[in-house]
Amino acid sequence: MSDRIRMGLIGGGPGSFIGPVHRIAAELDGEIALVAGAFSRDAQRSAEAGRGYGITPERAYPSVEAMLEAEAQREDGIQFVTIASPNFHHLPAARAAIAAGVAVMSDKPMTATLAEARELATLLAATPVPYGLTYTYSGYPLVREMRERIAAGAIGAVRKVVVEYNQGWLAGEGEGKQAEWRLDPARSGEGGCIADIGVHAFHLAEFVTGLRVNRINADLGSVVPGRLLDDDCQMFLRFESGARGLLMASQIMTGEGNDLAIRIYGEKGACRWSQENPNRLEWLRGDGGMEIVRAGDPSLSEVARRGTRLPGGHPEGLLESLANLYRDFAMQLRGQAGSLVPGVEDGLRGMALVAAAVAASRDERGWVDFTV
Repeated sequence: MSDRIRMGLIGGGPGSFIGPVHRIAAELDGEIALVAGAFSRDAQRSAEAGRGYGITPERAYPSVEAMLEAEAQREDGIQFVTIASPNFHHLPAARAAIAAGVAVMSDKPMTATLAEARELATLLAATPVPYGLTYTYSGYPLVREMRERIAAGAIGAVRKVVVEYNQGWLAGEGEGKQAEWRLDPARSGEGGCIADIGVHAFHLAEFVTGLRVNRINADLGSVVPGRLLDDDCQMFLRFESGARGLLMASQIMTGEGNDLAIRIYGEKGACRWSQENPNRLEWLRGDGGMEIVRAGDPSLSEVARRGTRLPGGHPEGLLESLANLYRDFAMQLRGQAGSLVPGVEDGLRGMALVAAAVAASRDERGWVDFTV
């Protein structure tokens, strides 16, 4: 335990989906250990969650502030926090950690609003601590392989990007803890589907291509009657390079699970990848041929091979992808090079997308400039 980086978890209380996912992913490679947490603002529920995580009772705290204060007095105190609470809590939790000089790994989106994201960026500029965002899909080995190949010019100049993230879990009334806060503007922020999964699709498009969007034409809607936030969205994208794009994200596509997919077309080739079949990358050639690229193949780039733990043919998925981000974050905390963890700029761009898309769609403005 002595050489493992010590993590404190914010959120992830009883009934949480994402808290245990973060814990498993963080500890997968033996680089990090969950040792403390402010799992709930209710002291009893925080203690209950702590028992479930195997945390000693005195290190399951009723608030972020209590955790940071107590852990600072310990020789074995936490070295970073993971924020896995609803969006409205991201800024105050990060603010408290930054003030205490503690590194931050945060669930996306960065904050609930663009104004909050800008405030957080200002805080980080004034008091620099390592800061990462869990745009989890950027940890997949074949996503990183696409990025490496495109950067090396394997498909020539990018012309067209199509990215979609389709879910169906909110096609009905949307009951339960996970739905309740995501559909509540006071806890989720100004964006619904766009902030929950749309930013994942957006980040994936920019991460893989290395290009930046500078114009959007957005159409967001609340399809299920009575909802205050969008549950369905699509938008056209224009990149600074001149490339064109299409982004679709929806949580009302009945029957869909977690269908995130991206297709990228260049002058002399193309590639396509799906999160529901993450160990297969299709590489299309200009002559009509196709190469199947598999995770774990020894011919892959070093960055892709580094993200694979098992021999080829053994499936790895979301937990391993998130674990790659945590392993990179551990490298960053140790001062090692090579980390691909998304950071402040990625967070700001995601929140700027939410703000721009919500406003432009509401006012039916059509094409608008996109800036951070």
